[in-house]
Amino acid sequence: MAATSCAGFSYVEVLVATVLVAVALVPIGEALQEAVSGAYAGEAHAVGRHRLEAKLEEVLAEPFSALEHAAAAAGGAETASSYSDDVTVAERRLVYLAPYDADDADGDADPFTGGDEGVIWVQVAIEDSGQSLETLTSGH
Repeated sequence: MAATSCAGFSYVEVLVATVLVAVALVPIGEALQEAVSGAYAGEAHAVGRHRLEAKLEEVLAEPFSALEHAAAAAGGAETASSYSDDVTVAERRLVYLAPYDADDADGDADPFTGGDEGVIWVQVAIEDSGQSLETLTSGH
C-alpha cells in the first residue's frame, strides 16, 4: 500500500493560525501605543529640563547683590521671586531665592533660618510639573 502525502494546509490549520495572529495583534498594538506615548513624555521632560537649565543660567549670571535683594524681597524659600516668568507664560518657570544656612550655626537643622552671609539658595521649577533644579551660589 502506498502512503499518500498531503501537500498544503488544511482549513483547520489556517483557521488556528488566523486566530493566533488576531489574538497576538491586541497586545502588540497596546505595546506600540505605550512606546509612542512614552517617547512623547520623554521629549516633554527633556524640553522642560532645557528650559530649567536656561533659566538657572540666566539667574546665576546676575550680580550677587541683585540676587540678595531679590531674596530679601521674596521673604523666604516658599515665595517665588521677581526672576520668575510672567504669569501669562505657559509652563511658567518659578525662581525661588533664599539666604542659606550652610553651617547650621543656629543648630535648628533648617537651611533657611539664620542664613550665612554670602550664600544664596536658588531653585528653578516649572509650575505644576514637579520638575526643578536647585543650586547654591556665593558672593565670595
